[in-house]
Amino acid sequence: MPALSRQLLQSQLSAPLPEAPELVLVTDLDGTLLGGATAERRSFYRWLAEQRKRVLHVFCTGRDLASIARVLEEDEPIGLAAPHLVIGDVGCTVACGQSLLPVPLAVEPIDARWQGMEQRLLPMLEGQPGLAAQPLHSERRLAYYVDPEQFDHSLIPQLEAHGVDCLLSDNRYLDLLPAGVNKGSTLLALLAWLEVDPQLVVTAGDTLNDLAMFETGLNGVVVANAEAALLEQLPRLSSVYLASAEGCAGIAEGLRHFGFDHLWD
Repeated sequence: MPALSRQLLQSQLSAPLPEAPELVLVTDLDGTLLGGATAERRSFYRWLAEQRKRVLHVFCTGRDLASIARVLEEDEPIGLAAPHLVIGDVGCTVACGQSLLPVPLAVEPIDARWQGMEQRLLPMLEGQPGLAAQPLHSERRLAYYVDPEQFDHSLIPQLEAHGVDCLLSDNRYLDLLPAGVNKGSTLLALLAWLEVDPQLVVTAGDTLNDLAMFETGLNGVVVANAEAALLEQLPRLSSVYLASAEGCAGIAEGLRHFGFDHLWD
């Protein structure tokens, strides 16, 4: 059955995946893959492009697909190429990295969990102080900018009682996700379909919406510019490395820490 799932997954993509990747690199975008000095980013993007047949690259981000498309267009001049796969909407969307078309195998179960949620949740959120809707194009989550000083935090358990998880990150974002769906859960499902050896996987991030990735037990890199609330979680995350460098340089530092130096040869 796993082989069938991998074959089905590949059939729903517009571009092939590496046959036998030596590394599966799973990167958040803002503050992580898009973080650091321009020269460091340019160098890391060049390395990613050169290793495309050896490194299976996955974006794992809170951005929606339209926003990811803008990032790829804006950063193309410094060498950022499309990944092989995308996990977007904080885990609620999986898409082909080349076409940015959703992958039905991965998305349909999440759709089923989200059915009817907006009708239940929107009346509770309307007019709440400290909340402003983010301009997203997503069918499987609700996302808001939040002012933590004005927001009534007692609303969170009321919302979660309706079958969602509420995720506050970077002290300014609130995401409402189908219960049990996050970057980590979607990543693990994707890796199972791909039949990937977990030892070949490295995740990288910088905010609390990346915490679920780090809680999977997979090797992870927290870049130096991470938010304080994520850094507080590090003592219990034994498989996660805290880089001394920011953004792309921090990712590269973490990869060397986990023994992937040979990919720079």
